Amino acid sequence: MRTVDGRVAGRRGQATRQKLLDCLSEMLSSSPYRDVKVIDVARKAGTSPATFYQYFPDVEGAVLEIAEQMATESAALAEVLQGRSWVGKAGWQTAQELVESFLDFWRRNDAILRVVDLGAAEGDKRFYKLRMKILNSVNNSLADSIAELQSKGKVDKDVNPAAIAGSLVAMLAAVASHQKAFTSWGVKQAELKPNLALLVHLGVTGKKPTR
Repeated sequence: MRTVDGRVAGRRGQATRQKLLDCLSEMLSSSPYRDVKVIDVARKAGTSPATFYQYFPDVEGAVLEIAEQMATESAALAEVLQGRSWVGKAGWQTAQELVESFLDFWRRNDAILRVVDLGAAEGDKRFYKLRMKILNSVNNSLADSIAELQSKGKVDKDVNPAAIAGSLVAMLAAVASHQKAFTSWGVKQAELKPNLALLVHLGVTGKKPTR
């Protein structure tokens, strides 16, 4: 772990650096990204702006660091699908667990994901790559699952696995980022998951689930 000027950060320095990241994460949960200033992050962490600049070039640089850590953690989403069956009752279980994991990941990382989405929408390639890394953790596994079902004759040969997987992942991301909005449409959180899992199951297998 190095400082901005290339020096190796000691144990104490690493602890200070992590505290700054933790405080920034907390602030992003309650304040608009554009309103977060270095001096405020430093004050919350009990240190100075000069110390902040030892570890990060600016707030955006620190946000990217948090986003990198989160994107690495998203690999766990792919693990949900590893070795899982999409046939029969097992397929319904797989769909439900994928939806549960995806919504939970989005909820836990809501604040930083909003910043990543903003940066990606504005054309910042760094944020775009991080967003794609997160989505690809599920997209690639889903595409492989659909292709495998297709090779066994369980999915129509005209289906494009990558197109279906990409559409499903885009849907999951859109729903996950608007979870609170569903209550205004009269949808309870407990109702959202099984209905979303139904759409995922239909998308992957082309069939209604066996429950």
